[in-house]
Amino acid sequence: MQKFSSINLEKDDTNIKQETSTLDTENKISSEDVSFKIEPVFSYSPIPDNIKSKMLGLSMPKSEPISFDSLSYLRLTYYGFDGNIHIGEMVVNKDIASDVVDAFKEVYYKKYPIEKIRLIDEYNADDELSMADNNTSSFAYRTIKGTNVISNHGMGLAIDINPLQNPHVVGNTASPKEGSDYIDRSNIRKGMITEGDDLYNAFVNRGFSWGGHWKNPDYQHFEKKL
Repeated sequence: MQKFSSINLEKDDTNIKQETSTLDTENKISSEDVSFKIEPVFSYSPIPDNIKSKMLGLSMPKSEPISFDSLSYLRLTYYGFDGNIHIGEMVVNKDIASDVVDAFKEVYYKKYPIEKIRLIDEYNADDELSMADNNTSSFAYRTIKGTNVISNHGMGLAIDINPLQNPHVVGNTASPKEGSDYIDRSNIRKGMITEGDDLYNAFVNRGFSWGGHWKNPDYQHFEKKL
């Protein structure tokens, strides 16, 4: 049984109603509403032991080809597509952790919509499943296809945000394929990243580059070179 938290805003951002929902194996949700004041969470830390255990054999191979010490565990507050406030989890390279936290904090106060932020391990580290569920994530160890070179995601230096609305486009093919309706960037809809919008600015102003500028655009993708 997993527990997910969502927070409903009242008239101002400090008075909020929290719904703690319990999702059982039959996808039934029960909610208990509690009104109180809360501060949003934006934090980074070394990878906790329980998170290491969740990652091993999934996003982190059991051989640990890179050190957990090179990574940071983030907790991020964000506005979901449902209009509620949620707290998500992400793992990134420790050298960009502060910038990533600050970028998500900026877009939170701009109320920029992000559907979900979960560790890719919740999807058995399957990038296709994560993208199809419109999950925003970063670290998953992998090498560039046909090489032994660790990819930017494999080092925690790249982040994919709202991948369903921001697919990687090669010709007329979208990845994820569920994002095909968003190949046309002229019809701007919720969650779509565009040059100069609040999310774009939050990351680019901190030294990230956007995959939307590539020859084969990857609209979900931001990365930072060290």
